[in-house]
Amino acid sequence: MLDLAADLVPLLEAGVPVAAVTVTDVVRSAPRGVGATLAVTRDARVIGSISGGCVESDAVMLGLDALRTGEVRRARFGFTDDGTVTPITAGLACGGAVDVVAYRIDPAASLPALVAARAGRQAALHLDLDDAGLDLHRPAAPRLVILGAGEHAAALCRLGAAAGFAVTVCDDWALLVTPERFPEAVELAVASPHEFLARFPAPDARTAVCVLTHDERLDVPALRTALRLPVGFVGAMGARATVARRATLLRAAGVTDAELSRLHSPLGLDLGGATAEETALSVIAEIVASRNDADARPLRDARGPRLHGAAGHVASPAAATSSCAVRTA
Repeated sequence: MLDLAADLVPLLEAGVPVAAVTVTDVVRSAPRGVGATLAVTRDARVIGSISGGCVESDAVMLGLDALRTGEVRRARFGFTDDGTVTPITAGLACGGAVDVVAYRIDPAASLPALVAARAGRQAALHLDLDDAGLDLHRPAAPRLVILGAGEHAAALCRLGAAAGFAVTVCDDWALLVTPERFPEAVELAVASPHEFLARFPAPDARTAVCVLTHDERLDVPALRTALRLPVGFVGAMGARATVARRATLLRAAGVTDAELSRLHSPLGLDLGGATAEETALSVIAEIVASRNDADARPLRDARGPRLHGAAGHVASPAAATSSCAVRTA
């Protein structure tokens, strides 16, 4: 449920009744793991997913029933141990089953954790559901720092937020750094990029820095600062001629070859796109591939366990990182 915070917080704050259907166990394999949640309103507005489409209609009906009655509902969707489909449910395409619990969301109990999750902070939530408790956890979101506030930055902010990053945008031109241009950002800063980076709190391996300033006077000091931080990814946009000239300027500014080897530039995977949105997609793809130490090949060309994991199927709860757990009261 915490991963749906951006959509749930406005609804709950407005007093809209919402039910959630959360996966509590996986039998054999399923498209999504323990903790996956679908939310539904009385008018059947659906937010999120528990299966990628296989059993969503059944989950919606279960959620609407919990919303109507105010009672906790439990069910198993998918295939039984003998391979037959659970009665009155669709089967999961991967041949497994999921146990779920449906419950009405209590705004008083849930909103503080949802607000924290929406801001990209670590969040935890315990829900009392009849004879069991449901513990939901969400680690702090990985951070994406975008230096420069042009059109490519706006597209990168949108796609970065959609990919689960807590996005910060910094530019020294206040006219560009506005909530209207960057509604998905969790932080906007008007400052010199290198000075902002120098005081950026707790940079870590899950932090990515992308320099899109298109001005050597700004991007050289910003990159020199970024390459000396313990961040997991540093990238800079620019044509190859720009990249070569910038490398010369960085060395002249005292950046070592070892530091320079960390720089991803030109920034992004070669997807052949041209628009700002296509460029942003290539940048996010490179950041994710770098973070996962992946070679970014098509899945059809991959071999071994990475193919299974990349396809999004969870073999069992033990094979997944659980975001929720049910315990007996």
